[in-house]
Amino acid sequence: MRNILITISLCLVTATTLANDSIPRIIQHMQDRVTILQDSAITRLMLDKQNGVERKQVEVQGYRVQVFSGNNQKTAKTEAFRIQKLIENSRLETEIYVQYNPPFWKVRLGNFRTLEEAQLFKDEVVRTIPELQGDTYPVRDKITVME
Repeated sequence: MRNILITISLCLVTATTLANDSIPRIIQHMQDRVTILQDSAITRLMLDKQNGVERKQVEVQGYRVQVFSGNNQKTAKTEAFRIQKLIENSRLETEIYVQYNPPFWKVRLGNFRTLEEAQLFKDEVVRTIPELQGDTYPVRDKITVME
């Protein structure tokens, strides 16, 4: 038993030493350029944390923009995720919610407090992705906002 503990300890020390030796080389190769792509909400949360501001997420009644709803069991799920990818690859910066409320698959966008905000965003969605024009409209929904 004592030999096993000694062997495990030696392995851990060796692994730690090797790991520590490789870190500077990795950092040295990555010093040229680092690009961080993140949601603006993350930046806002980091600034709030630095400034001592405590915010929490709450759900309230509001609006989202629905861009897809389908109940065809063979194609609706695939189509919902295709549309999600389409939106992710567009220049729209918004939260995307893919939901399954049997028997419907739905794709909804954003968190808007007013119908007017949702309508303006709907217009932007249709301008950016014309293929979604026929199925895009504001809907009442519970939305997530920072308090």
